[in-house]
Amino acid sequence: MKIGIIAAMRKEMDLLVPLLADRTEECIGHLSFCVGRMGHHEIVVMQCGIGKVNAAIGTVTMINHYSPELIINSGVAGGADSQVSVMDIVVGSRVAYHDVWCGPESVLGAVQGLPLYYEAPAYILDILPQSPVIKRGLIVSGDQFIDTSEALQSIKQNFSDALAVDMESGAIAQVSYIYHVPFISIRVISDSPGASHDNTAQYNDFWTDAPQHTFEVVKEIISKIQ
Repeated sequence: MKIGIIAAMRKEMDLLVPLLADRTEECIGHLSFCVGRMGHHEIVVMQCGIGKVNAAIGTVTMINHYSPELIINSGVAGGADSQVSVMDIVVGSRVAYHDVWCGPESVLGAVQGLPLYYEAPAYILDILPQSPVIKRGLIVSGDQFIDTSEALQSIKQNFSDALAVDMESGAIAQVSYIYHVPFISIRVISDSPGASHDNTAQYNDFWTDAPQHTFEVVKEIISKIQ
């Protein structure tokens, strides 16, 4: 299977690229791609940039040039619930926007004419490793870094079951849905807005302490895909 992996930032991509064998780099426009293998799968890894527009551009470019059969968004996210801690891994069984509002005839979070929730493929959820640090649930996305308890609580008022919040999963999910490519988001929790008095510092410290094995969960999941 050909699998695309999208990360927002270079430091996220740098943790993913060493997992590839026989890797080469290619550039398409302003975007760089690393092509290699994990087991019997061909893997294409790219850095899209932060935010929904960058994520959408990167996803369209990847689909048009590489035709992946599955897209994985891997990277970090803020924790949005007391049941997740820093270094836990949240697998998005579904993804939604927390900052989209198309008017009174629409559902908060849904782009008009599209679903509120983008569902992950059942076959991926079925092969997840059994681990107390791996949580499956809702990931919500928006174009803002959530750094206060007030901002997080505003999101939780509308999406009480959200486990994690990021800035790209929703856009990648929307593009994948439109192009009929299965998609799943796998995010390592880097900080906990509302639980820390300074989650920006917590986020920065994460990159010092982040163990490589957290990103190897992606490799483990891929190894189980037939």
